Amino acid sequence: WLGLGSGSTAAQTDRLGRLTFPATGKSEAASHFVHGVLLLHSFEYDDAREQFLAAEQADPAFVMAYWGQAMSLNQSIWWRVDLDGARAALRKLGPSTDARLAKAPTDRERGYLEAVEALFGEGDKSARDRAYSERMGRLTRDFPDDDEASLFYALSLLAATEGVRDGSTYLRAAALAEKVFAKNPQHPGAAHYLIHCYDDPGHAQQGLAAARAYSSIAPAAQHALHMPSHVFYALGMWDEAATLNEASAAAGDERLRAKQLGVEERGFHALLWLEYAYLQQGRRADARRLVETMVSDNAKSGSPRTRLHLAAMRAAWIVDTNGASWLPPSPDLKGLNAAVTASDRFATGFTAVRTGDLAVAKQALDMMAQPPSSHYASPHHPGAAPATMDEIMRAQANVMRLELEALVAAAEKRHEDAVTLADRAAAIEDSVTFEYGPPVPVKPANELRGELLLNLGRAADAQSAFERVLARQPRRALSVLGLARAAAAAGATGASKRAYKDLREIWHASDADLPEHAEVFGGGPGRAGRYR
Repeated sequence: WLGLGSGSTAAQTDRLGRLTFPATGKSEAASHFVHGVLLLHSFEYDDAREQFLAAEQADPAFVMAYWGQAMSLNQSIWWRVDLDGARAALRKLGPSTDARLAKAPTDRERGYLEAVEALFGEGDKSARDRAYSERMGRLTRDFPDDDEASLFYALSLLAATEGVRDGSTYLRAAALAEKVFAKNPQHPGAAHYLIHCYDDPGHAQQGLAAARAYSSIAPAAQHALHMPSHVFYALGMWDEAATLNEASAAAGDERLRAKQLGVEERGFHALLWLEYAYLQQGRRADARRLVETMVSDNAKSGSPRTRLHLAAMRAAWIVDTNGASWLPPSPDLKGLNAAVTASDRFATGFTAVRTGDLAVAKQALDMMAQPPSSHYASPHHPGAAPATMDEIMRAQANVMRLELEALVAAAEKRHEDAVTLADRAAAIEDSVTFEYGPPVPVKPANELRGELLLNLGRAADAQSAFERVLARQPRRALSVLGLARAAAAAGATGASKRAYKDLREIWHASDADLPEHAEVFGGGPGRAGRYR
């Protein structure tokens, strides 16, 4: 199929990967076009659009440049689209669908245009996404050797689920991406989409090869430096996750400097993930530095994006430090989604319970019962079938409300009520499938159950609860610590020793002033010396 366009282009753009995408037009335009497609596969949408615009400037008759400009305005699996902007980009090629399709120089390029016309045509977003996916499937069947068609079809399958993780659909997409990855191990899209496809507890191990490859395939793309940490989170590989998110955040800052962009364009997503990795590593001083940076950036911007990331980072800090003395300010929650809003309010209530201020805890609880004003969506929130993203976020918010109720009940010595509420929260959380990332709910419900049960002397039940958390979120530090304590109390000495050993490995670079440091590195609860 390489002969299907007079401008057939195979290229490896420096540090972005390698692909072949035949397109008809001048060679200079084709070079910019391939550069743009490489960036598009790594979700570097703004930079990709610059390359597609450069392709148009080099050759206004280069049809696929307009396809690329429109595609760069559809952040498919992040559920964001600039519909007006995409339609305007296509109108530059021609005033109508028929006029634009008439300019396609080959049947294959016409197929790409037909698909993008469906993506930005009439109907609501769900219908357009499905129509686009159907046309990409047809294009893949018509041109089975077209790797780009296969990968954009795979991505369309993921997008058409609307954030609700459908295992069979994700595995269909994985099969397409695996075929391309085997054929071209330097393809950024193949590695990238495989990570998304395998981003769940049952398949994360299958994504490890792609995760290890992607950051080296496209080290110039900040998202490519972040994305492997999905798999590393799934396997509790905190050192690797921290290293890559450090690199991703640094790449984002370098892009800001090079392009003289404002703070709003910063890589906040990598900072959120990096904070959580630091917290798991016991590097609380480093985590606090990131939260302080986020506080400062939000003060400069105050946009939904900065407020969302501050709320999430604040909640993770408070919960994963068990209410450490420093309390970051809560951002304005207006317009943020239900799950992030609940995370922030849960963190406020969590701190209040820890400090004995039940009035504030109950006030936070009352606020959690109020429906959010809107649902500003953010990337990588967990999903569950069969439900909408809105329903999923409300379920996550409900889990955190029940958790805070349980904490208040425990503080009031209503211990059985507390356990019952935590049981209900865990049942809801367990029913929701998820993708990896900083957890939502911010406090895993079975972790809270384990802590409540351990305080009641039900050590064996607590041990089981912590084991359930770790089956979903391997090597989560607080749950490993809880398991070590519960197993020791239950007389399961071997399990306790193994958990403490695992935590020492996780915390090999931890702050020496952690409250739990002496316990973990000194040999266990209430004992001096090391295990030998």
